[in-house]
Amino acid sequence: MPSEVEILLVDDSPEDVELTVLALRRSKICNKIQIAEDGVEALDYLFCRGSYKDRSFCFPPKLILLDLKLPKVDGMEVLRTIRADARTRTIPVVILTSSKEQNDVIDGYNLGVNAYIQKPVDFEKFSDTIRQVGMFWMLINQAPPAGQAPLARASTAGGSVPSA
Repeated sequence: MPSEVEILLVDDSPEDVELTVLALRRSKICNKIQIAEDGVEALDYLFCRGSYKDRSFCFPPKLILLDLKLPKVDGMEVLRTIRADARTRTIPVVILTSSKEQNDVIDGYNLGVNAYIQKPVDFEKFSDTIRQVGMFWMLINQAPPAGQAPLARASTAGGSVPSA
């Protein structure tokens, strides 16, 4: 049986990948980290296509750490694709980026990101940030059972839900 990936780290910066993995390993938060160097690879991994076509969709990552400025497909498009598919909609996604653009923050939340974190420049602060993110999403947060996407709730001004 293939091992379950706990974190999908999507980042094209080898230095940031190395620092993130080091911080997660040091904190002993997770065992298996999958690295995707661009948006296409991330989507191929998640949706079991391309070089990941033999991967089982039964083992989605428990957390996605997503950079925005990615080659091939940018982070916002990756997030949009994740949230558009019922199979991946509930996977927690944390944008971890160097972008200070207010529009990126707004767009990320409008697309359903769970958290938006600007990468600290200082190694100790970066390491502590990764540790805190990992602790919350991997150990504290209660996720829905795998494959159990919450139903969208509709309401009207009168408080009643239209029947289908």
